Amino acid sequence: MRYSLLDLAPIPEGADAAQAMRNSVALARAADALGFHRYWLAEHHNMPGIASSATAVMIGHIAAATTRIRVGAGGIMLPNHAPLVIAEQFGTLAAIHGDRIDLGLGRAPGTDMATARALRRNMSAQDTFPQDVLELLAYLGDPEAGQTLHAIPGEGSKVPVWILGSSLYGAQLAAHLGLPYAFASHFAPDALGEAAEVYRRGFKPSEFLEAPHFMMAMNIFAADDPAEAVRLKTSMQQAFIRLRSGTPSKLPRPVDRIEDVADPRWIKAVDQALRVSATGDAAMVREQVYALIAQYRPDEVMISGQIHDPQARIRSFEIAAEVMQGLAG
Repeated sequence: MRYSLLDLAPIPEGADAAQAMRNSVALARAADALGFHRYWLAEHHNMPGIASSATAVMIGHIAAATTRIRVGAGGIMLPNHAPLVIAEQFGTLAAIHGDRIDLGLGRAPGTDMATARALRRNMSAQDTFPQDVLELLAYLGDPEAGQTLHAIPGEGSKVPVWILGSSLYGAQLAAHLGLPYAFASHFAPDALGEAAEVYRRGFKPSEFLEAPHFMMAMNIFAADDPAEAVRLKTSMQQAFIRLRSGTPSKLPRPVDRIEDVADPRWIKAVDQALRVSATGDAAMVREQVYALIAQYRPDEVMISGQIHDPQARIRSFEIAAEVMQGLAG
């Protein structure tokens, strides 16, 4: 089973965006050596704790710093952009870095509505996501006779396109178009099982994919000491609570007890949202990860985990790689 890594380029408390980007380069180089198949970055805007807003630029930066690993978007929020622009951006990345570039597409704005209006200039109540995906696929494919609009670079690059989602909508669209599908179960797991079934049952083979390919995302917070792993997780818990309560911030420093800094109702809600996670030492993480894989039978796993200390984050992903490599045995 392939295992991949999702990075939001988190900006830790006490650091800035430049340091976050250096942290991401170090993590990507480690992931390249650890056998991770993909390294994806996600588009978010107006978030003080996330440095991957210019996602295509960050993808190019990471791809230039690595040698083997695929690098891509998990994802680009397509409603924020003209399909032609995305085709040109990712066609440029493919022209520079060859067949190492992935393009995951999301339907959500990746931000609040005020920022979405600033990004798009005009807002439409009409859902054009399926049409935008088809338009983008056409730009990345081979040109047709009489075609007047061309993505250069981009045309003929056939950059692999994924549909991302956290509901049945994306599962249905990916199945209909015959595209690979990635589910955002690392923060919105409620429809995970149903979405996987809808996607597999409705999948139509296409020029892009002969059989369904389903990726599930999970968080891993791992350390050599189980108590330290629980402590590391509190950074993401705090960040999620602040985001959900309307006060987003840089990635908080971990605390010894999350109960000392957050209302129990918020802790319960956030732990429910983050329940597709594994926390502990290698043996504990292995047991939790294997149980999740046995339950949902993904074709690939995308691993996330926002951890304040960059070295602790690398160590967590080292343990995750050991667990996933053990799965093959």
